[in-house]
Amino acid sequence: MRLSDIVLLLNALWFVGAFIQFSVAQRNTLKILLPREERGNPIAPTLAASVAFLGGINLPIGLLSFYLLVARPFFFQPVEAQLALFLFFAGCHFSQFAYNLPVLMRGGRVGVAYWPVLKGPMLRIFVIDAALFAANLGVAVQLASSS
Repeated sequence: MRLSDIVLLLNALWFVGAFIQFSVAQRNTLKILLPREERGNPIAPTLAASVAFLGGINLPIGLLSFYLLVARPFFFQPVEAQLALFLFFAGCHFSQFAYNLPVLMRGGRVGVAYWPVLKGPMLRIFVIDAALFAANLGVAVQLASSS
């Protein structure tokens, strides 16, 4: 299995997992995002329902990764197409990582605002998105240097 195959598999698992977390397990996600004392807030159900959109965004990215890995479509064969798609995947992971940086720099959860970036599930999300950003970018650099 090539590095690019491993990265596509990891992309598929991560983005489909994000779909499950945000769209299927909305109430669990709410527990990650809100401190316990704020879960009774009248806006909490709206927040729980709104995270389903995050899952909706992640699912097609995961399915695309899986499709490229399994089907090896003709349009994915040229190095330029692979380069563009790995840069796209790197951008997806970077955007999710980058939006946690300001939260981290503020010290994570501040009162009832934000979420704890340096512990629990958010730390795992932060680290994995950073690692998969680097992995996808690494594959893109490798493809660019080989062409």
